[in-house]
Amino acid sequence: MSHRSRLHLLTPLLAFTLVNSLSVSSLSVSNLSISEQAEFSVHLKGDRVEAKSSGGRSRGGSFRRSSPPAPSRSTTPYRSDNPRVYVDPYPYRSYPVGGYGYSSPLNFLTFILLAGGLATFGVILWYFLVRRPANQAGQPEAVPGTNRDLQNDTVTVTQLQVALLAQARQLQADLTELTLNLETDTPEGRTELLRESVLALLRSPENWTHVFAKSQTFKSREEAESQFEQVSIEERSKFSAETLAKVGGQTRRQTLRAGDEPAAYIVVTLLIGTENDNPLVRPMHTIEELQNSLRQISALPPEYLSVFELLWSPQDSADSLTHDELLAEYPSLIQIA
Repeated sequence: MSHRSRLHLLTPLLAFTLVNSLSVSSLSVSNLSISEQAEFSVHLKGDRVEAKSSGGRSRGGSFRRSSPPAPSRSTTPYRSDNPRVYVDPYPYRSYPVGGYGYSSPLNFLTFILLAGGLATFGVILWYFLVRRPANQAGQPEAVPGTNRDLQNDTVTVTQLQVALLAQARQLQADLTELTLNLETDTPEGRTELLRESVLALLRSPENWTHVFAKSQTFKSREEAESQFEQVSIEERSKFSAETLAKVGGQTRRQTLRAGDEPAAYIVVTLLIGTENDNPLVRPMHTIEELQNSLRQISALPPEYLSVFELLWSPQDSADSLTHDELLAEYPSLIQIA
């Protein structure tokens, strides 16, 4: 058989092998997880995935607490160096008429009964206001009923990230208006910004597509602050530019050229530092779980909210965040049902 005849017979076999290889590659890509799809998307798109979207930012507060109060004076009874002067260390003790001696048994019994009654009342009040509600909920309290959490250095850092369909355009306008109008230098202002941001998210549950939640407790304020800053820098690095930022009462704005591709998603990140001794939220996978967590966060009292940072992208309604960019920049997001 001639060389030309052999080549004619091998050509269909090579074509069949090439088609099968392409089919297997396509099938393997379709079965990748969301993080693997993101890596594959970056590999395919190359430089195009670097076209990040604009971002908005508002921040206030700190994990640092004010100086501790000065120690109270010693209650040790004063003793004079003059032996002729006597200072009674127990001035309210009862003495029988005519000189010093033992206190009246009746007064001592009254004191015992009064102290026991106050202690019993305190235990009952603590049980009904703190212990009983926590037991009925069947889970750790998100907002403790006592100031015990405020008296130690244990704090919690929580990151809650929600992706929405781009048709929720009103959300971008709402977050921009809140950032411009609310001051975050006071606990009340930070709390209002948090609650209004949560309310803006709760208005569009039909547009929720993905979520990521992480809450971690730290025994040291310095360690918590370091973690908070690390997460903040990581999220801000996903923006091409911060077209709106308000930090420390100072507002910065800049314009950005509109994206060439149509918008697909909006991502909102709530970065929260609280005085809680327990995690604030748990990982979630459903719309109901996300709704419950958002309502729980909005119930935080001002004294528990130490620092809060609101981030969202794209900030400019003319800008876009595509599906490929969502997979590449936010691989931790989980699709919710």
